[in-house]
Amino acid sequence: MGTETVHALDGINLTIDEGEFVAIVGQSGSGKSTAMNIIGCLDVPTSGTYHLGGVDVSTMDDDQQAEIRNKMLGFIFQQYNLIPKLNVQENVELPLLYAGIPADERHERAIRSLERVGLADKRKNLPNQLSGGQQQRVSIARALAGNPSVILADEPTGALDSRTGREVLGFLRKLNEEGDTVVLITHDNSIAVKAKRIVRLQDGQIIYDGDASDPRAVVQPTLSGEEEEDIPPGVFHSEEGQA
Repeated sequence: MGTETVHALDGINLTIDEGEFVAIVGQSGSGKSTAMNIIGCLDVPTSGTYHLGGVDVSTMDDDQQAEIRNKMLGFIFQQYNLIPKLNVQENVELPLLYAGIPADERHERAIRSLERVGLADKRKNLPNQLSGGQQQRVSIARALAGNPSVILADEPTGALDSRTGREVLGFLRKLNEEGDTVVLITHDNSIAVKAKRIVRLQDGQIIYDGDASDPRAVVQPTLSGEEEEDIPPGVFHSEEGQA
């Protein structure tokens, strides 16, 4: 940024084991989006290494990373990213088509994934014929169809009402209980505590990494005396930020 160098992630070390349910939490500017992009092979670190399933992906080119994403990662997005003109089954099959999976196997995997999220009976519906929660479940099925090593969920409840959001989180927890590795990216503590482990980022560094049930997982660090002096009059600092 001009003459200033911003370390979006500043010398962090992070290991996520197979079968974990981890929430990466942080406010805007904390580095969580950069962490998501590196974990999801959408970006590479400036220095250091990133191993996914034992494979060093930190020096791969765009084509190699695209192949890794297709084979090892399943993405769930805030806005679903479904193709309006394709029905539910076709949306779930689309990444498999790009991967060159034969038609019969694509159909079988898609139906099996839709059964896991309770939407096999909606497979011929178009996305606009479904509720927001159902569309997000379709995106979960799409992520599952590729048999990924990691499910990466970016603010998966951000576009949903609270009740539907709880249902979607319930599905993610169920998938984790069935053995899937889930990495959840969120700024919301009430969402993060549904995971089993929380990694909290601030200014590009990990300030907490541990059990999601520990009170320290959701408490923001207090400001130092020097930082408190910088707060303008009439502004106070709370655990959730400044007000």
